[in-house]
Amino acid sequence: MTSLVHVDADGTPAWAVARGGRLYRLDAALADLLALPVEEARHRCEEAADEVVADRVLPPVDRQEVWASGVTYLRSRQGRVEESGHADVYDHVYDAERPELFFKSTAERVVTHGQTVGIRADSDWNVPEAELGLVLTSGGELFGYLPGNDMSSRSIEGDNPLYLPQAKVYNSACALGPEIVPVWEAGDGPFEISLCVWRGDEAVVNSKTSTVQMRRTVPELAGWLFQALEHPYGAVLLTGTGIVPDRRFTLMEGDIVTVSIAGIGEISNPVVTVGRVRRADLTDDAGLMP
Repeated sequence: MTSLVHVDADGTPAWAVARGGRLYRLDAALADLLALPVEEARHRCEEAADEVVADRVLPPVDRQEVWASGVTYLRSRQGRVEESGHADVYDHVYDAERPELFFKSTAERVVTHGQTVGIRADSDWNVPEAELGLVLTSGGELFGYLPGNDMSSRSIEGDNPLYLPQAKVYNSACALGPEIVPVWEAGDGPFEISLCVWRGDEAVVNSKTSTVQMRRTVPELAGWLFQALEHPYGAVLLTGTGIVPDRRFTLMEGDIVTVSIAGIGEISNPVVTVGRVRRADLTDDAGLMP
């Protein structure tokens, strides 16, 4: 199977085509490829012939924004209601013509396989969200797929749906990759998605879903993302999660989160705490500031 990989080659970022166990340097950045129609981009990928040796794999984006979809699976709607009690809000989004789309990450903030993902220090309920990521051209065409983990604070969003940006956008909250599988290699799906969370030697979460359970189609979600917003370098769009851990579960520092998508790939990341607790929350037993 052919895929695209962003690598560090002798200290210089480069894009390469992985083919037959070897890497072949592309003469273009991902932003350049995504400015082309898919068939032209495919031709550029197939032309790659100069072998390259990679020192390490980089996040699979360069100038693309990452966006995300919410409440695209019935289980996701149920999970949002569990955490917040705002059933009317999430029922409406699930059934409405217009989907929930939100900004997730700049390219610079994306992490990839082996790098750490974060749980917020000011949240006591944090979960991973295993999602199929769409790589879209500047014209809104589907170029390829990648695994994604849309880290989320359920306690913050549960307090108020308007807190969604704080629940979703923070350091190390967006993990992608490590490879992009082009649509001409992977086809149209459906794809089985697995989420496993290891805590030491124990799998404390081990669940599966399938994109066949998505409420919305790939062209529908991509169309809404480009409805009134240009993406000249292309974009990555996460398509929502169908795996919501039990409400008693929260991630802990040291956990290992693995997202696997059949035919697309796998990303695995250790968990660390990011940010800090607000000083107003740091009190001694008498309720006084330390």
